[in-house]
Amino acid sequence: MVRNSKSCISYFSNFNKMVAFIVTIFVFKIFRNFFIMIKLYFWHSYSKRQNKFSMKKIFIILFLFSFFINCKKEKPKNITEKTIEIAPITPEMEDNAVIYEANIRQYSPEGTFNAFTKDIPKLKKLGVKILWLMPIHEIGLKNRNAKPDLSVDDITDSIEKKKYLGNPYSIKNYRSINANFGTKADLQKLIKTAHKNGIYVILDWVAHHTAWDHAWTTQHQDYYVHNKEGNMIAPYDWKDVVALDYSNPNLRKAMFEEMKYWLTNYNIDGFRCDLAAEVPTDFWESTKTELNKIKPVFMLMQAQKATLMANAFDMQYGWESHYIFNEIVKEEKTAKDFDKLIRKNDSLYQKDDINMNFTSNHDENFWNGTEYERLGNATEIFAALTYVMPGMPLIYNGQEYDLNKRLPLYEKDTIAHAVGKMMAIYEKLGKLKTENKALHGGKTPASYKRLLTTNDDNILAFEREKNNKKVIFIGNLSKTNKTFTIPVEGVFTDYMLGAKIEFTKKQKINFNPWEYKILIVE
Repeated sequence: MVRNSKSCISYFSNFNKMVAFIVTIFVFKIFRNFFIMIKLYFWHSYSKRQNKFSMKKIFIILFLFSFFINCKKEKPKNITEKTIEIAPITPEMEDNAVIYEANIRQYSPEGTFNAFTKDIPKLKKLGVKILWLMPIHEIGLKNRNAKPDLSVDDITDSIEKKKYLGNPYSIKNYRSINANFGTKADLQKLIKTAHKNGIYVILDWVAHHTAWDHAWTTQHQDYYVHNKEGNMIAPYDWKDVVALDYSNPNLRKAMFEEMKYWLTNYNIDGFRCDLAAEVPTDFWESTKTELNKIKPVFMLMQAQKATLMANAFDMQYGWESHYIFNEIVKEEKTAKDFDKLIRKNDSLYQKDDINMNFTSNHDENFWNGTEYERLGNATEIFAALTYVMPGMPLIYNGQEYDLNKRLPLYEKDTIAHAVGKMMAIYEKLGKLKTENKALHGGKTPASYKRLLTTNDDNILAFEREKNNKKVIFIGNLSKTNKTFTIPVEGVFTDYMLGAKIEFTKKQKINFNPWEYKILIVE
């Protein structure tokens, strides 16, 4: 709609420019075809003398050639088909998103992209909007580990050697795909299927180190950290990888180009950056700025650091809340410590900084055990807490199937796809996260207010609110029954049970160990 004279002038100015452009193209094509006709005329004169062509044939050729030139469409320089089923990532999407970490190797018996792709609609039912793929790149062979403290080269049994597939964080080539997972076409199909289901895809990105047989180790040794003797070195005691040196500007340019490749060729929506705090902050800042020029990207870091969140990343690991979950179960921390952490985060981070809340991930599962080992009977209440507290909840590969085993990092295993208790719980929590603004935890989060009880050491109670939507969480974070009162009254919907429940301010409430309620304020 034209609203004033100024915009009207602008409108007709743009229209005239468009007409001029079209006329220019048309005239250009007329002159081009005229010169083609002249050439063919002389060619015909010569051919006539040679008795090889007739004028009729010449004009048929001219007609077909001109028709082809005028009607064909130029192919884009980038021949990779782009997915167009999803809009660019936005802060609004981040507000109510659930993120899923996919370990392709261990997700299915096949351990392939195609096997995983079939289940993407199931992730949508869980409320998943961001899919994080653990490294899908070709893994190095040189110095490959069988276990953290055992090299494959030290194994003498040839059959035993074959079962060790390598550390996925030991990257041999940033642009090649692990052949065990499938082909480039298979990965593109996965991404396109995710996009069709409203799910964004981010890649695990290992910028801190490479495998020892990455091409850079021979072609660009200056990209790596060296010891006093001039030899490239492994970071820490990780013998299967070699550390990169970000004081070299050429490395920075090369690493950016590797990341850019996945946006322009696969339409990836962002990255989960491994050991982000071990790579200079200014590299991440400049990289995000340049990637955003191609398309808006979502950046998750495997760290919790305010300076990195300022301009480089959208979301960080909620390590501290995760540790508090574990420590509460061990009776080393209380509900009060959880509340202190929330208030600390409010003062330390910007309002639009997002914490990723989790009870497990690939590192915790492998190194420290499953959530059932660490949290026991408290597994469900802390899973629920990751959804209702400020931030974005993570589901790790198989948690929806009650995963209760450690998945190895260096060899093949698989999760059991048997639907148990947690699938329905995650679906219900995901639905609430998606639909109720009081649980927004992204760039424009809902407010958080602690509700005091008569037993604040053990009872965690708080209220989330946004746009006149309110949700109250009450949970017993202890191994024993607790009786308490809470200053809320009225009739609420017990969301998990789907029933009405009434509270009065002086009412004595009894909760069983690890019992919780999510109350919807009508």
